[in-house]
Amino acid sequence: MITLSVIVPIRDGEAYIADALTSLARNARRDFEFIVVDDGSVDGTGAIIDDFRGELPGMSVLRNPSPVGLADARNLGLTLASGRYVSFMDGDDWLAPGYLSDLVAAIEGLGCDFLRVDHVQAEGRKRVIHRAPQARRGVVLDPRDGIMPADVKTMVDYPYAWAGIYRRELGDLLHFPGHLHTAEDRPWIWRLHRHTRSFSVVSLHGLFYRRLVPGSLTQVGDERQLHFFDAFDLIFKDLADEPRYLPKAVRMMCALLAHHLELLDRFTPELRARFVERGADALRRLPTDLLAQTLSHLTGEREDALRALVPEVPRLPPSRYRPAPEDA
Repeated sequence: MITLSVIVPIRDGEAYIADALTSLARNARRDFEFIVVDDGSVDGTGAIIDDFRGELPGMSVLRNPSPVGLADARNLGLTLASGRYVSFMDGDDWLAPGYLSDLVAAIEGLGCDFLRVDHVQAEGRKRVIHRAPQARRGVVLDPRDGIMPADVKTMVDYPYAWAGIYRRELGDLLHFPGHLHTAEDRPWIWRLHRHTRSFSVVSLHGLFYRRLVPGSLTQVGDERQLHFFDAFDLIFKDLADEPRYLPKAVRMMCALLAHHLELLDRFTPELRARFVERGADALRRLPTDLLAQTLSHLTGEREDALRALVPEVPRLPPSRYRPAPEDA
């Protein structure tokens, strides 16, 4: 019987996939399976994966003839997963030895629906631990308590699918919006926190997230970045019956939109214009009072960047200003 299924999507990652698979081999157990999804790679990624067939027990490989994107690559892996639990790892990251066994032991000991962990951000030789924004550790919590308050960083601001382990019986809740090629984890994490029964956070940081990888969606300024707006359309649609969470979603979108506006130079002039237009439209579809309040909570530069898109939104009196930590 398989205890854990690890889903590893990769596209054109020949520089990193050997590190990822080597780290999985150091975590392998007879009751673990590793589902590697080669999402239409055209470099040497496929050959390197094939070299590991004898070195990584429990590995199966799926190959997409052409890329379908990270969300659907993960979804494809989920359709083949047979473990009691599921975890994710991107093909340009790596794991510390024994990390997966620690993950399984933690969720089995707590008995919750899903478990979130910290991670290590790796940039060159630099290593920085990034902690999940939940102070209570090692106790079972109500996932809805991980959403609010609006002006404090909470668990829905920590969407990384690879920073945790999940019961496979959660079914469709684990699937990602396949039409999104970026920000697919934003509606995904909201859905988990609204529709599951229990979660926990433990102080475990054995996943190394490789930052600023050339070709990753955090670095690429192409049309896929417009899916940011589609992701928040999904969130707002899902929250139509629970308006109490709307301030948090608006706060999150505004902070992330301001962050994207700081990076407009990566876009072509045509895409820059489309992004700004969609940003203004997205803001105008929000309740004006809530948007005005949210903008007043941002720092000066970010507030100014968003107000340039919607100059008609009124400013709150200075006494109402209460800057909050940024989410992006």
